[in-house]
Amino acid sequence: MADVNTIRARAGTRAAAIDEGLRAHMNKVYGTMSVGMLITFAAAWAISGLSVTSDPSAAAAQISENKYLTDIGYALYASPLKWVVMFAPLAFVFGFSAMINKMSAATAQVVFYAFAAVMGISISSIFLVFTGYSIAQVFLITAIAFAGLSLWGYTTKKDISGWGSFLIMGVIGLIVASIVNIFLASSALMFAISALGVLIFAGLTAYDTQNIKNTYLAHAQSGDSEWLGKAAIMGALNLYLDFINMFMMLLQLFGNRE
Repeated sequence: MADVNTIRARAGTRAAAIDEGLRAHMNKVYGTMSVGMLITFAAAWAISGLSVTSDPSAAAAQISENKYLTDIGYALYASPLKWVVMFAPLAFVFGFSAMINKMSAATAQVVFYAFAAVMGISISSIFLVFTGYSIAQVFLITAIAFAGLSLWGYTTKKDISGWGSFLIMGVIGLIVASIVNIFLASSALMFAISALGVLIFAGLTAYDTQNIKNTYLAHAQSGDSEWLGKAAIMGALNLYLDFINMFMMLLQLFGNRE
């Protein structure tokens, strides 16, 4: 007959190994997401710097007093290319999600960082529209809110998996409404989209964090390090999108415009 203390010790050792693996998994998720955020804002800042000039002789178009678009800025923000820039991240996400199972974990990580750079180009206009102080302030608010929501999603004993379908429906509704508002240019509709968007992506932050944790625990004993590596990257992508979208919605609500 097996010794009870031996059984408990083995169970405790296995649980400790799973907990340690979970911590390492979550650290990789947050680390990958953080590098992606750094790439995004570095790309956005760099592109915005190349897009604006105060020299009229080097300008392609004027956007305000003593501020002009360069040829790069005109191509990105005023020419038909702006539609490609606007929707490129969305196409990238769908393509990445569909192809990740055929990639190695290392390739998936490189593709994620490439996506982060594309997202930076797509949102680079915020540095033309909003003050730098306002962007930094909203970023800090978003970071604090994201950390609190993600921590709650990780630690709560409540099963919030049922939120998923409603939140995804909300995201689809936001995408449709945002596309419609490109043509309507309604400030009231934009306010409603931004307010609802903050709530939806706040919910998704908690939901995605719990889902990442539960996914790891469900597969922790498989020993498939390649699969777990790709799961960490997909988790980082989901949390990255939650953060970026919540930041953009809050910036629309509270950002101070140039």
